[in-house]
Amino acid sequence: MNRKPLKDEHFKVIGYVETDPHGNQTLKDEHFKILGYYDPKTDYTKDEHFKVVGHGNILTSLLKK
Repeated sequence: MNRKPLKDEHFKVIGYVETDPHGNQTLKDEHFKILGYYDPKTDYTKDEHFKVVGHGNILTSLLKK
């Protein structure tokens, strides 16, 4: 699993995107709480309750400032 940190304009880590070997991505906040999922096979982004929130990879829109 590959984990990429996401940083704000002050270089503070505000979340992480983890990518599994199949390309599925999981968005986590800075405390590692799951915020959403992206499945490249269906091309849908889902929230932490698996509700579809959009078409395409819009995971970072689930981050709260």
